[in-house]
Amino acid sequence: MRQQNSIFDNLDWVLVALFLVMVFLGWFNIYAAVYNEEHKSIFDLSENYGKQLVWIGSSVLIALFILLIDGKFYTVSAYPVYGLVVLLLILVLVFGREVAGSKSWFEVGSFRVQPAEFGKFATSLVVAKYLSTLNIKFEDLKTKLITVLFIAAPALLILLQNDTGSALVYGAFLFVMYREGLSGNFLMAGVAIVVVFIVTLLFDPKIMMWITGTIAVLVFFAGKRTWKNALLIAVVAVVFSGMSYSVGYVVDNVLEKHQKTRINVMLGKEDDPKGVGYNVNQSKIAIGSGGFTGKGFLNGTQTKYKFVPEQSTDFIFCTVGEEWGFLGTFVVIVLFLFLLVRIIYVAERQKSTFTRIYGYGVASILFFHFAVNIAMTIGLAPVIGIPLPFFSYGGSSLWAFTILLFVFIKLDAYRMQLLR
Repeated sequence: MRQQNSIFDNLDWVLVALFLVMVFLGWFNIYAAVYNEEHKSIFDLSENYGKQLVWIGSSVLIALFILLIDGKFYTVSAYPVYGLVVLLLILVLVFGREVAGSKSWFEVGSFRVQPAEFGKFATSLVVAKYLSTLNIKFEDLKTKLITVLFIAAPALLILLQNDTGSALVYGAFLFVMYREGLSGNFLMAGVAIVVVFIVTLLFDPKIMMWITGTIAVLVFFAGKRTWKNALLIAVVAVVFSGMSYSVGYVVDNVLEKHQKTRINVMLGKEDDPKGVGYNVNQSKIAIGSGGFTGKGFLNGTQTKYKFVPEQSTDFIFCTVGEEWGFLGTFVVIVLFLFLLVRIIYVAERQKSTFTRIYGYGVASILFFHFAVNIAMTIGLAPVIGIPLPFFSYGGSSLWAFTILLFVFIKLDAYRMQLLR
């Protein structure tokens, strides 16, 4: 063992700096999004920007606490932490408070916490622990099924809370499984299912059958024309043809009315500028009006006059677009991409399988939040209500993302304490 003289030894300061820069950029944009002329001080605790500073301060303390703990703790505690979070997800269904249609919050006085936010950290931890266990091979079907079960359990509990957006985030673990040996065919199948779903909503199922049949014939003649390939292509074509008929049933009988309308508005099949489409339309107006350099800090009219609901949370990116323009949005996107690339780079330099898998879990979750949040603010994805990491207002999400990232930073620093 190598001796560690300080908790700051061997830290990846690039990740720490990115965290601090993004958190404080988020704080200033929250200030702009909910700015109140009567409470101009950014430190005013009666306003969301003052409260966010408290969340930032407490997040820094949480980060320091994480760095103080021995790195071995996270591998040892993976299963208990996962079990505790799953228990909280069950309890919130019984004792939780309903907010915006989702029964996802514990409330004590004015303090509220959302267990679903911490489920992503717990799942990353337990998947890393299980897949790094000696004699566990991802090639085995049993291993794949148990991994999927670990991921699906919290996702299903969150779905029962009527929080579809948070549940969909768990689909990001597909990238972790791919890194650990899952066939790329599963990723292709996932993309194909999404494409079929969207195209079926745009066209009649009969047309989809003709399109599927045509593609199947072209694929057969373009590849090796064997009976085995012909059978495989035929099965896939039949499955996708069947899906094209089931999509309508799912949309009409499984999705909530507002979810169906959001999808139709996104695809241009419905126009609801004063209803479901209001948020996205106002968001696009705000981002577009920022031009190249933006209107300037606190000068955004869409922002100042509260045209966009949830502007400090789910739609914080439109504040960036209006006040800082294309340059501002470009900087934010580059920061996120740099953060993701850095996490993957750090994950790949690990000798510990546990740390590498956990790192990919962190990157996958952050990528999903970043990509979907920005896509929904510009109308490229339906509004599913997930925050932009480190930017959106909220204590639970900031704490959860801080824990998620700094546990990885600690695990990376811990690798230098072992003589390999």
